[in-house]
Amino acid sequence: MNGQFFKVILPVTLTILLVTVPVVQSGKVLVFPVDVSHWVNMKILVEALHAKGHNITVMRMADSWYIKEFSPHYTSINLKSAGGFGEDFLETFASRLMAILREGSIWGRLKLEAEVWQTTWKMIETESVMIVNMIEDQKLMQLLKDAKYDVILTDPTIFGGVILGHYLKLPMVYNARWTIYSEAHFAIAPSPLSYVPFPSLELSDRMSFLERVCNVVMYTIIEIGAALVIAPINDALAERFIGPGTSYLSLVQGADLWLHRVDFVFEYPRPTMPNIVYMAGFQCKPSKPLPQDLEDFVQSSGDHGVIIMSLGTLIGQLPEDVAEAIAEAFAELPQKIIWRYKGKRPSALGNNTLVMDWMPQNDLLGHSKTRAFVAHGGTNGVQEAIYHGVPIIGFGLIFDQPDNLSKMRVRGAAKNVDFATMDKESFLKTVKEVLYNPTYRENMQRLSRLHKDVPVKPLDNAIFWIEFVMRHKGAAHLRTESNKMPWYSYHSVDVILVLISAVSLIILTIFAVIRYFCCRICMKKTKSKHE
Repeated sequence: MNGQFFKVILPVTLTILLVTVPVVQSGKVLVFPVDVSHWVNMKILVEALHAKGHNITVMRMADSWYIKEFSPHYTSINLKSAGGFGEDFLETFASRLMAILREGSIWGRLKLEAEVWQTTWKMIETESVMIVNMIEDQKLMQLLKDAKYDVILTDPTIFGGVILGHYLKLPMVYNARWTIYSEAHFAIAPSPLSYVPFPSLELSDRMSFLERVCNVVMYTIIEIGAALVIAPINDALAERFIGPGTSYLSLVQGADLWLHRVDFVFEYPRPTMPNIVYMAGFQCKPSKPLPQDLEDFVQSSGDHGVIIMSLGTLIGQLPEDVAEAIAEAFAELPQKIIWRYKGKRPSALGNNTLVMDWMPQNDLLGHSKTRAFVAHGGTNGVQEAIYHGVPIIGFGLIFDQPDNLSKMRVRGAAKNVDFATMDKESFLKTVKEVLYNPTYRENMQRLSRLHKDVPVKPLDNAIFWIEFVMRHKGAAHLRTESNKMPWYSYHSVDVILVLISAVSLIILTIFAVIRYFCCRICMKKTKSKHE
């Protein structure tokens, strides 16, 4: 009887379990990433997709720095050409920019801008060679076509992934914060310059008249620069490999989905689009216990707590005089210092300072004894500081860093160090202000509460939308057609001209009719007098 019972019940139970357990469909994802800090957060998406059962292929350029060839989470395809993000090239570039910044003059500022544009030009030229070699490699292109990927995940900071996605006719998802010349919103969303500040100016959304003038002028200069430096090379590639009349900008704007690494705790309120999904802080997570030796050092700080310092993936060392000034200032503080630094060990380093080649930044930021974060102002670090509620002492050296820190300053959660004029006293004064003025910490903790108060975790939201694009083979219903309109139609200039013409015609007609009848009446009166 018992045997018969199990023969009937067991298959039914197994069937019910199989029906109720969700089936995970494995997809195929092609990833074309940007190296350095961009890869740090792209890697998190790759690992999360792999954990959901998807097969990931990552394209690596010949000069890849952070992107490893072998990984348990993805299979790599190695390109034969460099992409312009090599370690030596970027470190030399960063050192050159810091040297110019230390000059602290208007001429130095102009030299800085010239250096950035010159380096951008070199990177675009290097990447264009890589794109040509990649797409003209018919064996590689056939391999990618035969793989039948469901989606391409790329970063619009470079053009390689964008043009490859269109060439392979794949649904496209961006892991975005920037395009090659501007913040990503400016490529796709309405951006009224009256209250949407252009990033390089470090303005808020409450601009004076003169600030609005500067905003419009800077936007125009950057647009002209992009048209002269970026567009010619990339437009030629677009026409060559995608089709006549195709522009670089139209391909960038043609993505199905933009996963944007900001939210409106960080970004100023502004217009957006249906295919922009915000996922700020998707790389952030609760802190884990520290290694015992590091925990012992942190605990030795007592009630004073700990300050941590890191300048990100790109800036491993500082000019010697700057490093000495920082070390000397740290030595005068009662706090313990944990400093990620790869340069020459400063001679003024105090006993309270621990220098490390690498540190568990997220776990330290989440530690109860961490009082402040000395940072360069990169997007990843700023968002981790927001997540853990730690105020920032910011350097804001290059790229998006000054703009990121300006947003934190406006919200009262950070204070900047002037890199050009910084010495021991000015740095120490800034650190003490952030440490001992409680409003900085209170403001950052308020931002942290706002950031965390969401119905879905940012990483879960990002993975859902990537899988959404995979399930539906794109998201064309979310893409606007406005980007295909000529500027005069987009701004309704043609409609306004027609309406003005129509109103003018009506007014002129009425005027002519009135004039006609007035003349007739006058003629009749004149005729009557003569009679």
